[in-house]
Amino acid sequence: MDFGKLPTSQLDTIDFGLRADNSFNVRVLDNKTNRTPKVFVGCPVWQNKQWLGKIYPHKAKEKDTLGLYTRQFNTIELNVTHYQIPSTETINRWQAEAAEGFVFCPKFPQIISHEKLLQGTESLTENFCQQILGLGQNLGLPFLQLSPAFGPKLLPVLRNYLESLPKNLKIAVEFRNVEWFTDDKIWQNALALLQHHQMATVITDVAGRRDVLHQSLSVPILALRWVGNNYPSDYLRIDQWIQKLKVWLSQGLNEFYLFVHVDDNNTAPELATYWIKQLNLHCGLAIKEPQFLPKIVQTSLF
Repeated sequence: MDFGKLPTSQLDTIDFGLRADNSFNVRVLDNKTNRTPKVFVGCPVWQNKQWLGKIYPHKAKEKDTLGLYTRQFNTIELNVTHYQIPSTETINRWQAEAAEGFVFCPKFPQIISHEKLLQGTESLTENFCQQILGLGQNLGLPFLQLSPAFGPKLLPVLRNYLESLPKNLKIAVEFRNVEWFTDDKIWQNALALLQHHQMATVITDVAGRRDVLHQSLSVPILALRWVGNNYPSDYLRIDQWIQKLKVWLSQGLNEFYLFVHVDDNNTAPELATYWIKQLNLHCGLAIKEPQFLPKIVQTSLF
């Protein structure tokens, strides 16, 4: 993910501390611990050649990687839908290959969110929603990533768009325009709109845009897009989040979707596994850990 990415030389200058909770959160969390929260952890891709011999068999074929992925993780940030609306045939194939309990989290198509800024997209939206609802039990939390050009002046457009969505489709919304976060009143209004429609917020933790780490909940559901840097601070950042999530879960967070990004995603399985181990250890969860294959050690005959 290039959004907010910084060169390694600048990482030591960044304050990776988590912000204080937004005041809106007290309207969302009821301080009742949910002993069985729904927690989903995954990556933004299922195909990566570097995962062969790591979490996939050495000679796994590309066509088999989705099924293999769904047996290692229980969700995925489905970016392919950002570029095209999936056909019914594709939806059926995804369902057939997914392991029990696995959920897809589709991203709204960019033609809707970025090119048309949610306007004049009735037919496209209806088609997209109809297709992803076809995932049935395998549909997780779809998310609408707003364009950086979609600022607070377009809040009425967002309101109309959310009202147009099927009532049985709950989504999360990711805000990227900096103006959402420069005026607290504007941001509170946005959160209130999402709460009214029972839609979640997306929190993004990325080095170069600390404003999108807004620590705000509109419903007791969190979608977190966490971006690592293949840098020592990655694990310290995860540790901070674990303690924050421990508190939010104790306060009534019901669902948590985590998408682990890192550069070319070669090491995403390792980072996701660390997340899972720490969530299980500190939050009393029992998320299934990915299983890594033993490393092959080359030995010399001479």
